Amino acid sequence: MAAPPRARDPQSVLFACAMNSVRSPMAESLLQQMFPQALYVKSAGVKKGELDPFAVSVMAEFGQDISGHKPQTFEELEDWEGLNFDLIITLSPEAHHKALELTRTLAADVEYWPTHDPTTMEGSRDQKLAAYREVCDGLLMRIRRRFAKTGAASG
Repeated sequence: MAAPPRARDPQSVLFACAMNSVRSPMAESLLQQMFPQALYVKSAGVKKGELDPFAVSVMAEFGQDISGHKPQTFEELEDWEGLNFDLIITLSPEAHHKALELTRTLAADVEYWPTHDPTTMEGSRDQKLAAYREVCDGLLMRIRRRFAKTGAASG
């Protein structure tokens, strides 16, 4: 059975993780750069964290500036904009549970992309940056695969 058109070609995508400080802002920026006009993209967290400086550094290596990102929770996003998304992509178990909870009242599809949390990496600065790069590379591959048919990617 084919997926409904909404699932195949979403117009609006929400990336969600635990704190909206590393994984979801990275994914938001990557997808937004690929489809600057075609998609509405945001990110949120179950809890509110602080933007991670390693995430900012790694995204700068990709030519993307996320330094102005303001971490926000699902509730804050709902208060400010509503949660009118066709697709919610969750990157952590906490966010996945929260998104499934929300779909009781929202007509959104949910996809779970388990993504390692690089903040748990111990070691030198270079080792930590390598863990963040690995997460970014993995997100970029998943995004390219998932949204390949969405339109002409510019990135």
